[in-house]
Amino acid sequence: MTQEFGFTLHKKDGLARRGTVHTGRGDIRTPAFMPVGTVGTVKGLYLNQVKETGADIILGNTYHLMLRPGAEQVAKLGGLHKFIGWEGPILTDSGGFQIMSLSKIRKIKETGATFQSHIDGRKYELTPERAMEIQRLLGSDIQMQLDQCLELPHSEAEGEKAMELSLRWAARSRTAFGSQPGRGNFGIVQGGTNERLRLKSADGLRQIGFEGYAIGGLAVGEGQELMLQTIDFTAPALPEDKPRYLMGVGTPEDLLEAVARGIDMFDCVMPTRSGRHGQAFTRFGRINIRNAKHADDTRPLDADHPCPALSQYSRAYLHHLMRSGELLGMMLLSWANIAYYQSLMQGMRDAIDVGKFEEFRVATHSQWKRGDV
Repeated sequence: MTQEFGFTLHKKDGLARRGTVHTGRGDIRTPAFMPVGTVGTVKGLYLNQVKETGADIILGNTYHLMLRPGAEQVAKLGGLHKFIGWEGPILTDSGGFQIMSLSKIRKIKETGATFQSHIDGRKYELTPERAMEIQRLLGSDIQMQLDQCLELPHSEAEGEKAMELSLRWAARSRTAFGSQPGRGNFGIVQGGTNERLRLKSADGLRQIGFEGYAIGGLAVGEGQELMLQTIDFTAPALPEDKPRYLMGVGTPEDLLEAVARGIDMFDCVMPTRSGRHGQAFTRFGRINIRNAKHADDTRPLDADHPCPALSQYSRAYLHHLMRSGELLGMMLLSWANIAYYQSLMQGMRDAIDVGKFEEFRVATHSQWKRGDV
């Protein structure tokens, strides 16, 4: 570890923020998109490809890694960074989102969550203390508190109960995190789309005190309009001098609009998942490469982009690969999507630096709408 964990806010343009998250393993330029490496791999890409797209940090998943190969096994093999061959920072989520998705095979109690493995049916208990222990064993640079995430819609009473439990778990997670120089512990704001609950959650987390703050429990069925409205009243309640992370989001438009509302960090499986299903994200908007119109199109996805997946392969070839079920097609589109997401983030960082974020925002929306005709 070469430096203490911290955050420098370099510039604001409206609510959009340009900053740097400092970790013991290196800096993270914000706004930042973190490719998701759920089980120690960003699906379809070599990690040197991920690095070359401009990613400073990737994400790993506590729930999946605790089940296979196991946190103790990863620690024995030298930690997650050495195990997967990634030298930069890694953020690990706490497993709360996965616990939500296991609603039929899990139980939530004050102590924590008990659930059955989706792999072999074995029973596990994940407490705030165990979630932090797993993340310490993995050696991640940003470690998330354990929280209870609810799928929308839900009642206000259900939302308040889960938010209050998440706050109590936050305090326990913070204690369990202990002292880890160069690493940071983030609290997670919950409360659905309810302003009162979100503000109460944010206030409670600020009183506990964390190195960063995340907004969880969005992109779970509420739609983009409600999600952005929730960010509108939640982001201002978070400390100005700490990084703000919107969990599990989203589309390029989601990222652009959330940065306009003061968000610094993002993660989502969308670029790689969409790539595996034949959808490319480009500065010209979304392209479904499986459509018949691409069968004779000799143009690449974006001739001017430095990523080979975007600039060196024809749409006709990519169409052929996807229609043939070839793995190479899924790999190239996943690579192209991660590269586009990173160039979008770089474009936002550059625009904020020169005070032209709103111009960039309008131009980007206009290009998406216009397409590449």
